[in-house]
Amino acid sequence: MTDTATPTVLFVCVHNAGRSQMAAGYLQHLAGDRVQVLSAGSAPKDQINPVAIEAMAEEGIDIAHNVPKVLTVEAVKESDVVITMGCGDACPIFPGKRYEDWELDDPAGQGIESVRPIRDEIKGRIQTLLAEILPA
Repeated sequence: MTDTATPTVLFVCVHNAGRSQMAAGYLQHLAGDRVQVLSAGSAPKDQINPVAIEAMAEEGIDIAHNVPKVLTVEAVKESDVVITMGCGDACPIFPGKRYEDWELDDPAGQGIESVRPIRDEIKGRIQTLLAEILPA
């Protein structure tokens, strides 16, 4: 293993169409190749929430081509940090991993004015997470 210094972060929400995709987009944007970024859903939708895409586009981050993925045990196993967002007990728990549950409003069915504050909170949490997992 040559890239053991590269942490893997998995974002999980129910549909993998809003919160987890925005979080993954921010982390990918801010960390580049210093972090491996995964996202998944316990019951993924067939497409990304268009309002989440719009909210991220306002930040200069394109998540329009992402595809919701189903959560797998393998994805959790290969991750160092697992961030859940309202997926309850759907996430398998493995010892030795860092788990965080981020309580965030679900952007599904919300207009852009309601999604922006969710996006901004996600951005702040991503910046904090980055400071914790990547040495300066």
